[in-house]
Amino acid sequence: MEIKELTCIQCPMGCQLTVTVDGENVTVEGNSCPRGAVYGKKEVTAPTRTVTSTVIVEGGELPRVSVKTATDIPKGMIFAVMETIRAARVAAPVHTGDVIVANAAGSGSDVIATKTVLRAEN
Repeated sequence: MEIKELTCIQCPMGCQLTVTVDGENVTVEGNSCPRGAVYGKKEVTAPTRTVTSTVIVEGGELPRVSVKTATDIPKGMIFAVMETIRAARVAAPVHTGDVIVANAAGSGSDVIATKTVLRAEN
């Protein structure tokens, strides 16, 4: 049996969770809402994260555009996804929601722009 102490990040309450893993059985205690139970189970069995970063914009009014993964990715894929993001370049204009990298590093998630960057005026 394994016991983990976590702080839930699903809402501002920050409930202190106790997650017990006993074989296939996972129980969560300390959550104030159902979202905490889902988070606790997921965090100990298959943790995921949203990755945020920036990508170089060529010919843009700004040198970089902020980006994020469209969905959570497995925690173990963060470094591979970041390597893909670091290698990416995009030409202006870029609009919020544009796909910058499709299926980043085979993660199953696209990397999308979270800001609009227009062409630089010369």
